[in-house]
Amino acid sequence: MRYRAAPCPFSSHLLLLLLFVLLGGAPARGADGDADAKAKAKSPAPGAPKRILFLYADDLGWGDLKSNGSDYGVTFQIDRLAREGTTFTQFYVPASVCSPSRVGVMSGRFPGELGFHSVISGVRRNADLKIPDFLDPALPMLPRLLKEGAGYHTAHFGKWHLGTTQGVRAPLPEAYGIDEHRVSTGRGNTWEEEKDNGEYFRAKSSDLIVHEAIRFLNHHRDEPCFLNLWFLLTHATLNPTPEELEAFRSRMPVGTPYPGATAIYLASLRNLDVAVGKLLAWLDDEGLAEDTLILFSSDNGPEDIAIRNASHSGVGHPGPFRGRKRSLYEGGIRTPLLARWPGHIPAGEVNASVIGGVDLLPTLCHLAGVSLPKDITLNGEDRSAALLGGKDVPRAKPLFWEWRYRIPGHPLNQSPILAMRDGPWKFLINPDGTRPELYRVEADPMELQNLATQEPKVTATLTKQLLDWYATLPEAPIDATAGKVQWDWPGEN
Repeated sequence: MRYRAAPCPFSSHLLLLLLFVLLGGAPARGADGDADAKAKAKSPAPGAPKRILFLYADDLGWGDLKSNGSDYGVTFQIDRLAREGTTFTQFYVPASVCSPSRVGVMSGRFPGELGFHSVISGVRRNADLKIPDFLDPALPMLPRLLKEGAGYHTAHFGKWHLGTTQGVRAPLPEAYGIDEHRVSTGRGNTWEEEKDNGEYFRAKSSDLIVHEAIRFLNHHRDEPCFLNLWFLLTHATLNPTPEELEAFRSRMPVGTPYPGATAIYLASLRNLDVAVGKLLAWLDDEGLAEDTLILFSSDNGPEDIAIRNASHSGVGHPGPFRGRKRSLYEGGIRTPLLARWPGHIPAGEVNASVIGGVDLLPTLCHLAGVSLPKDITLNGEDRSAALLGGKDVPRAKPLFWEWRYRIPGHPLNQSPILAMRDGPWKFLINPDGTRPELYRVEADPMELQNLATQEPKVTATLTKQLLDWYATLPEAPIDATAGKVQWDWPGEN
């Protein structure tokens, strides 16, 4: 009798499943699994920097760096980046104050177009000024594009200031494409335990930020990484330790126990410089410097000593420029940019190509080999040709700014409400058409020779362009004193 196997009730199903798999119809893993797999499969383009570090100081002036001509002489470690990389003398941040400047870097957009006319604060003040409570994470974001498009591990350590910490549950940094974070002035993983002792935290913040960055880089040492290191210094209030102040005794006033604004500021600047030096030394010791692109800048110009929390230290230097923080003159929006990437960015050179903070997103994505979505809205443009050594590389698009509030301090710093930079021209005007100011800014960096009446065609063209841009911005109140040169002349009041 011939043996016959009993039929298996599942055999036909197994056969169909096998054919389905062989024909490429394997069961779906689910949207999240597919997204994770695709992200892990991505990698930077050949020749891209393995590590990208963006170091953003706070309220540090163009003229604070010795490599930019400062006589302060304390930025020895930061100046290494100038010697071993390129100094860009015409770098413009997206705004003259911190939150909007950071919005522009992260999104590649002019912050005014997104409603960020001033800093993000408490919900009541935000509502009064018609400012969003946080940056919309649905917008294209630099960390997310590098993560999803090229497989970079992303981190943010230091100041955040992209969402209110009061009342509204602003998104955590992860919503912006950041894998790991530890922040100040934000929600999520913070340094709250150190904040209980404000003096300690302020004195140690630069070290704490660098410590987190080194830990993260060491953990991902063989993988591509993008890091924001957004320092708290040199933003007031400044609290250097007695030991840090001692090094600047020669800068202290005579005949008073008060250490003086200059010593306080320089001790804090030295604190930042030493921390940057620790990061550079670690990269050297670990043999990682060659594959690392470092960008160093500041979010806006230096604070004015007329501001209450800087009344003991507001002596940051804008360099040869008119204007400080809040002002749309050069000293408020032109800040240092040092870039080092050995073998790719020329060493020891000075480059006058105009680069904006809004350009960092498209530029870094290009260097990493990330293809930007076709429907993406950006104000910035790819400036990698300039970053990699091209001299006087022209821009295709102008840069725009607004500041619709009071500007404390010297009247010379009190700029009109709107400004733009297009080719050789810097143009400023108020929304009502008053105070048109036109400068050939490379020849006149101090903005002293107003050419508006001498160049009527240029003035007319730029007036239309700037006011047309202003008309696209979300509505928000304007201070009564904004855009005016305020001084109570004797007898007027």
